[in-house]
Amino acid sequence: MLQCATIGGMTDEIDDVVDAVMTASRAMLSVVARSLAAAGEHTGGDTTGDVTLPQYRALVVLAQYGTRRPADLAAALTVSASTATRMCDRLVGRGLAERTRTGDDRREVVVAPSPAGRALVDEVTRLRRAEMHRLLSTLPTGERAAVRDALCRFADAAGEVGETDWAVAPVAAGGARGERGARCTGCSSGPGRAWSVWP
Repeated sequence: MLQCATIGGMTDEIDDVVDAVMTASRAMLSVVARSLAAAGEHTGGDTTGDVTLPQYRALVVLAQYGTRRPADLAAALTVSASTATRMCDRLVGRGLAERTRTGDDRREVVVAPSPAGRALVDEVTRLRRAEMHRLLSTLPTGERAAVRDALCRFADAAGEVGETDWAVAPVAAGGARGERGARCTGCSSGPGRAWSVWP
């Protein structure tokens, strides 16, 4: 268990919080990685076994917002356009995304999740929630609300939004759900359930 100790009374309180958050973030990433590996086994494995976390993150964005240009995907992920294009190539190659051409001249390329890609996101989300439930159930009942409130305040400070059933209800960019600036669903002042870009 993480111990946030103060050495000689000189350790900055913020440093203790940073250490705790970084440790928790590693644990959460481990949950994502395990869920992704397990989902690959549950959904067939042949197309999902080699999906990396960055590629899965791209698939999450596509599952939320539906059809996107690679440039839009790059902006959402804060990566270069060439990196986003490579991610799309790999997802399309694995049958997890579909690429089409639009516009009058058919030159504009857009990408959307395939049925297999959406099934993968849904399964990873289900597995993540199950493991998070298991981990949080080990906390004393009286501490769970404090953890929820602290994480919601952190998510608000980071500009993230809360969890939702977004995997089965994509919205257009700029729509009411999934829009940046909405508050975390667990906070008492939150307006409703929304979505987070990071898986």
